[in-house]
Amino acid sequence: MKIVYFGSSAFSVPSMYALRDLITHVVTKKAKPKGRGYVTEAGEVKRAAVDLQLPVIEIESFRDEASQGLRDLAPDLVVVVSFGLIIPKWFLDVPLRGAINVHPSALPKYRGPSPMQWAIWNGETETAISIIRMNERMDAGNVLFQETVPLDKEEDSRTLSERLAVRSAEILPGLVKDIEEKGIEDGAAQDDSLATYTPIIKKEMGLIDWHCSSTEILRQIRALVDWPTAYTILDGKLLKLYRGSIREAQAVGGAEPGTVVGVTKAGMDVATLDGLLTVSEVQLENKKKMSAVDFGRGYRGLVGRRLQ
Repeated sequence: MKIVYFGSSAFSVPSMYALRDLITHVVTKKAKPKGRGYVTEAGEVKRAAVDLQLPVIEIESFRDEASQGLRDLAPDLVVVVSFGLIIPKWFLDVPLRGAINVHPSALPKYRGPSPMQWAIWNGETETAISIIRMNERMDAGNVLFQETVPLDKEEDSRTLSERLAVRSAEILPGLVKDIEEKGIEDGAAQDDSLATYTPIIKKEMGLIDWHCSSTEILRQIRALVDWPTAYTILDGKLLKLYRGSIREAQAVGGAEPGTVVGVTKAGMDVATLDGLLTVSEVQLENKKKMSAVDFGRGYRGLVGRRLQ
């Protein structure tokens, strides 16, 4: 069984290691220059592939020169785990046994690029790992495997991604072995009438509206912990918020939502629509990440300030 493996994020890496003995080539999105020096750094998938001594093909799209040789790889099976580009039908028709995709949601719910973030932001109590037989439509192929996964109350998108990546890597080898021995099944068709779609997370989505409830704001912080990170504005500077908790409902002395009403050993207490949110880890623009307690001690006149 010859597998061509498509992946472009940290979520892709555990499954690549799990299938390493069957993979002939790894295809990943070409990294973009970033930072002040506009330097291009190898992504997680490329670094892992180099560690495994697997050939790597980097592409920007399926129209660029690097993608044109993919057809000649002639794989038995294509496995896609968090690749980031829609794979066209001309390539899906190449592998002898088809193409499968791992998607971290209970398809047809949360199709699209950011299912884990939106599951947390929307307050879901469970999600799933779905493995589908790919077609040319985004996340719409027949379901070969689906396993429900409960969401912990304290879960953020980073811990959820790590957990589902590991579980996916445990599931895939057995499924691939079945495909090798018996061929790929038709799978169960998705009900398109039940489909929901997740938009791409954009930087501006991180801005907190303090007129929302404490629960809604905490979900936003947890959903966006890696990108773009929830943020607010303090004295004209961006303040990122990484962690928090909800204080029991209590009077906040008529403070306007967004007002810093105190700093305790638990963190920085901020008034919301319905109570207090205690922020425990922050990062002020151009400064290092730190505990909100240390930040509060060092920021003169913080209590009483209004976060925008």
